[in-house]
Amino acid sequence: MTTQTKTGAQDTVLARIRAHHDHLGRTMSDHAVTIARSIDRLTSPAARQAVLAAFCADEVLPHAAAEEETLYAAAADFLATELLVRAMRDEHDSLRVLAADLATATTPGEIVSASSALNALFQAHLEKENDVLLPALAAHGIDLASLLGDTHEILGEPAGASLRGCGSTGHADGKENPVAELDVRRLIPAQRHEQIFAAYRELAAGTAFVLVNDHDPKPLYYQFAAEHPGEFTWDYLEAGPAVWKVRIGRP
Repeated sequence: MTTQTKTGAQDTVLARIRAHHDHLGRTMSDHAVTIARSIDRLTSPAARQAVLAAFCADEVLPHAAAEEETLYAAAADFLATELLVRAMRDEHDSLRVLAADLATATTPGEIVSASSALNALFQAHLEKENDVLLPALAAHGIDLASLLGDTHEILGEPAGASLRGCGSTGHADGKENPVAELDVRRLIPAQRHEQIFAAYRELAAGTAFVLVNDHDPKPLYYQFAAEHPGEFTWDYLEAGPAVWKVRIGRP
């Protein structure tokens, strides 16, 4: 394998790790915000509490355990990152405690407190991994592709699996159908969100459409997160500078 090929593989793995971190962080934040808003709306946060607790048990904590066995074990061998790894392991222990507190919380105040603390710690933890730990491993020449293999708890699903070749969805009969594109670039701004949410409402579970836009639709993401927390997927396929494409789906 040439140096250029190795560099490309390393960059691909780093991008997948950070993309999976983004997915975990956004999902955690969506749930925590929804729980906090339930108090203002005088509704019970219990349903969202159960969803967030399951998300922690199924994704966040297995992700942490897999990191400890791979990334943290490798970083612990270097003097420059030894103390960082020790602190990150302690944060994993704190995440486990907070996840347990959330799962056993009974009053709305306890639920909001546990979910907010869990979210705050997790966001800061992911930021340190992205900005400090991963660059340090790369700088020390750790071959992340060989270290991680296809550890989906850390890498997430490969792009081909989650995006079906960047433009198709699967059906029960195993056939692939193309994902429809919704190009809103020629619509006036007042019509864009109306068309996008109409397309979303027509989606069946497990299906998606690709939004084509002339700018980063991040405000639209926040609107989805507020109105449909935990009920949509959001994957960038193309990110400018002239065209943005986002695959929006129903889990």
